[in-house]
Amino acid sequence: MSCRRRRHQRRCFSGTLSSLITDALPASATGKPVEIWFSDEARVGQKGTLTYVWAPVGSRPAMARDHRHDSAYLFGAICPARGCGAAVIMPAANTEAMTEHLQEISSQVSTNAHAVLLLDQAGWHQTGGRLRVPENLALLPLPPYSPELNPMENVWEYLRANKLCRLVWDSYEAILQACREAWNFLIEDPDRIRTIGAREWACVSV
Repeated sequence: MSCRRRRHQRRCFSGTLSSLITDALPASATGKPVEIWFSDEARVGQKGTLTYVWAPVGSRPAMARDHRHDSAYLFGAICPARGCGAAVIMPAANTEAMTEHLQEISSQVSTNAHAVLLLDQAGWHQTGGRLRVPENLALLPLPPYSPELNPMENVWEYLRANKLCRLVWDSYEAILQACREAWNFLIEDPDRIRTIGAREWACVSV
């Protein structure tokens, strides 16, 4: 797919989001408030959780780097309008893990509301197999090759820069604890979630 066609897809998606949401919502959501959520997952592990930092040309700042391979996956989602989120930490990125993540998001959706979850088209996000979607959620896939449409990418960048970079973890439990602390650091600051996640084109009324 050409870059021009990808840009066109992205513009079409953001420009027609309201109608796409209307199509994605089931009949049971009629008359209910609608929340917009974004979801993604990030690997956190010993092999390296790095972020880019500024440095003078020709220099190479010292940075810890581990050569072991233990890792975990942090499945995260945010609702920028409410300044809240939901996450689970799983040993792998697969359908079972995504099902657990959807259950956690479902538990955080406002009472009597219906959430539309925007996410990429990873294999474990597909609904044709074993993925179980809670009744108060509807999934809306983002266009291919469009990470800039998902503010969760900015959340990962923020957490790597502030909590998960330049560290060495000696055990799997230490990785899990680092994920918990990083996510709690984000969730305890609703204004930060709004600042990172707010998108004008994702504020719709249906």
